[in-house]
Amino acid sequence: MILLRLFYEFFKTGLFSVGGGMATIPFLQHMGETTGWFTNQDLTTMIAVSESTPGPLGVNMATYVGYHCAGIVGAVVATLGLVAPSILVILIIAKFLQKFRHSKVVEAVFSGLRPASTALIVVAGLSVAFSVFFTADNTSPDSFPAVCWPAVALAVAVFVCMKWTPLKKLHPICFIAAAAAVGVIFRF
Repeated sequence: MILLRLFYEFFKTGLFSVGGGMATIPFLQHMGETTGWFTNQDLTTMIAVSESTPGPLGVNMATYVGYHCAGIVGAVVATLGLVAPSILVILIIAKFLQKFRHSKVVEAVFSGLRPASTALIVVAGLSVAFSVFFTADNTSPDSFPAVCWPAVALAVAVFVCMKWTPLKKLHPICFIAAAAAVGVIFRF
C-alpha cells in the first residue's frame, strides 16, 4: 500500500510541478503535511542535500523520500512516479509536435505556464529562505521567529565571494563545498 501511495503522490507532483525542481517544493511541502513522511525542517535539509548532489532536485528528493519510507524499492517507485508524467507528456508531444508546432493556442498555453511556474519557484525560494534564516521558538506557537544570524552571514559571505572578481571563475561546487564545510564546523 505504501508503494502505491508513494507512486501516486510523486506522480501528482511530477504532473503538476511545471518548471523544474524548485517548482516541486510547494507540492512536497503539501505532501509532507498530509502524509507525515517528513517535516518542513526535513524538507529544508533534503533541499540542501539535493542541491549539492548530482541530479535533478525533484528526482533526488523523490528518491530520498521513497528510500526513507520503503527502502530501495520505495526509492525506485517514488522516482518512477515523479518522472512518469514527464515521459508520458514528452511522448505525446513528440507525436503531435510537427502538427501543432506553430499553433497560436500552444504558444498561448506556454505564455500562461511561464509566469505560473516562475511564481511557484519564487514562492518555494522564499519559503526555503524563511525556514533557513528564521528559527521559531518551540516553546510557544505564537512566538516570533528569531533570525539565525550565522545562516544570514554565510549567505551574504557566499554571495559576496561569488561576485568578487578573483573568485568569479570558481565553479559553483567550490562554494557549495565551502558552505557545507562551514555548516559542519560551526553546526548551525
